Amino acid sequence: MSTNNPKAPEVKCPTCGQLSPYSPQNAFRPFCSERCKLIDLGEWASESYRIPDNSQSPTCADDGSLLQ
Repeated sequence: MSTNNPKAPEVKCPTCGQLSPYSPQNAFRPFCSERCKLIDLGEWASESYRIPDNSQSPTCADDGSLLQ
């Protein structure tokens, strides 16, 4: 009885664009390396990447009170 091990799909690393396997054996997936993973984390930490906030939150006056 033979087992067919399908090849893991390859995806482009979000940081450098290099193809890397998307499988449990790749501890850094979807990144190709720890370096690329840390570069991405740094971008989020420095707020280079942001998730837009389109909600209508109340605005504060200069004294910190909510505007009506």
